[in-house]
Amino acid sequence: MSILWVILGFILLVVGGEYLVRASVALSFKFNISKMVIGMTVVSFATSAPELLVSLQAALSGSPAIAINNVVGSNIANIGLVLGITALVGPIAVDQSFYKLNWPVMMVFSIALFYLLNNDSILSGLEGGVLCIGLVVFLVVLIRNAKKETVAEEVDDKLAEVSNIKIVLWLLIGAAALYFGSEWLVDGSKAIARAAGVSEAVIGVSLIAIGTSVPELAASIIAAAKQEKAISLGNLIGSNIFNIASVLGLTAMVKPIHITEPQILSNDIFWMLGFSAVLLPLIFIPKRMQISRFKGFFLVLGYAAFMIMVFTHK
Repeated sequence: MSILWVILGFILLVVGGEYLVRASVALSFKFNISKMVIGMTVVSFATSAPELLVSLQAALSGSPAIAINNVVGSNIANIGLVLGITALVGPIAVDQSFYKLNWPVMMVFSIALFYLLNNDSILSGLEGGVLCIGLVVFLVVLIRNAKKETVAEEVDDKLAEVSNIKIVLWLLIGAAALYFGSEWLVDGSKAIARAAGVSEAVIGVSLIAIGTSVPELAASIIAAAKQEKAISLGNLIGSNIFNIASVLGLTAMVKPIHITEPQILSNDIFWMLGFSAVLLPLIFIPKRMQISRFKGFFLVLGYAAFMIMVFTHK
C-alpha cells in the first residue's frame, strides 16, 4: 500500500508542476516582470509548501530532527539532485542576477541559519521572525529590480492572452496537487523507511527531503523541457531561500526548534553550505554562465556521495 501512495504522489506532483509553470509564465506577461522573479516567488512559495507543512507537523509532534533535516536535506536535494537532473535534460543558461543578487542572498540565509543554530542549538521564535523579515526585504528588492527589466525570453505567446481567472485556477490546481502529492509521497516513504528500521534523522534528510523536493524536480524538469530555463534556476534558488526563511522561520515562530541530533550541525548543514557555495565557481568555469550537462552530472554525483554517507554513517 505504501508503494501505491508513493506512485500516486509522484503523479500528482508532476501534474502540479505543470500547472504551476503555466501559471507562472502567464503571470510574467501580466505583471511585466522577468520569469526569473516569477520562478523565485509564485512557484517557489507553492513548491515550498510541503516543506512548511512537514516541518510544522514535525516540530509540533516532538520531532525537531525531522523539521530541521527536512529543510537542510531539501536544500541539498534542490541543488545536487534537482538542478543536476534538470541540467542533464538540457544546459541551463545563467544571467547576471544570479551572482549579483540571488546566489548571495541564498548564501547569507544559509550562513545565518548555521550561525543561529550553532550559537545555542535552538532556533527561537525571535530568530524565526528575523528570518521572515529578511525574506520580505529580499522580495521587495527583487520585485523592484524586476520592474526595471523587460521580459526578453521567448515564451509561448498564447499564455499572454490567458484570463486572470484561468491563471488563479491553474495556481489553485497546481498548489492542491503539490500538497496532496507531497503528503502521500512523504507518508508512503516514511512507512517504507520505518519498516526498514531507519532513524528519524535519516528519514528527514533523505526520503522526506527528497519527497518534498519532488515538486521542485517536477516543475524544473517541465520548465527545462519547455525551454523555460530562467524559471528552472529561479525556482530552485528561490525555494532554498524560502525553505530557510519561511519554512524554518514560521515553524520557529510557532514553536522553537531544538537541535536533538548532533550530526545536523557537525555534518549535514556543511553539505548544504557546500552545495550552495559550489554553484558560483561552477557558472564561471567553461562553459561560462551556463550549467552544462557535465556540471549537472557532477552535481548528481555529489548528491549520490551525500546519500551514501547518510546511510553508512548514521
